[in-house]
Amino acid sequence: MELQIAGSVPPPAPGAERYPALDFVNSSVALPGGQFVDLLGTPATTNRWLTEHGLAPADAGVQEMCATQLRSLREHLRSLFAARVAALPALPAALSAVNDALSRVPTTALLHWDEKNGPYRAVPCPVHEILDHALATLAANAADLLTGPDAERLTACGSPPCNRYLLRHGRRHWCSTRCGDRARAARAYARRAHPETR
Repeated sequence: MELQIAGSVPPPAPGAERYPALDFVNSSVALPGGQFVDLLGTPATTNRWLTEHGLAPADAGVQEMCATQLRSLREHLRSLFAARVAALPALPAALSAVNDALSRVPTTALLHWDEKNGPYRAVPCPVHEILDHALATLAANAADLLTGPDAERLTACGSPPCNRYLLRHGRRHWCSTRCGDRARAARAYARRAHPETR
């Protein structure tokens, strides 16, 4: 099953090498035939994705709650990317979710208060720290993309049913060669099927 999924997923979209948030947003892939592949679909695949992107050790022990939080951030970022591409206002809930993720990583050990022993400082639980670091890193990277010079190049893949985003380079509007081939084949078929529309 994993080999089949791995073969179904297109390579990273243009721009993902510079913006891991782009790869994160594209971790839910729509495929032809109404199929979807979610690279964050289970705790194990989420842990693997985080490890491959340098955001967690292989033995981080990601639980479903962590995977759910990451999938939620992904959907909020997708919403912001879609708003940017369509030049529409952002949803306030998406902005709140990203700002919450940005503020998750403390710069120092936090102050706590124990009823018996009084005040003490401590860092969060390691698993929560890993998740908070991943959420903050991905949110910051997405914010950099949305507010930086590359924001003008952000676009949705132009080959239905693909739902991925990419940074446009020249006239290229596809996230992968596979999507480009599919779009060209659809145009060629349309020209043969309806020659009078040329």
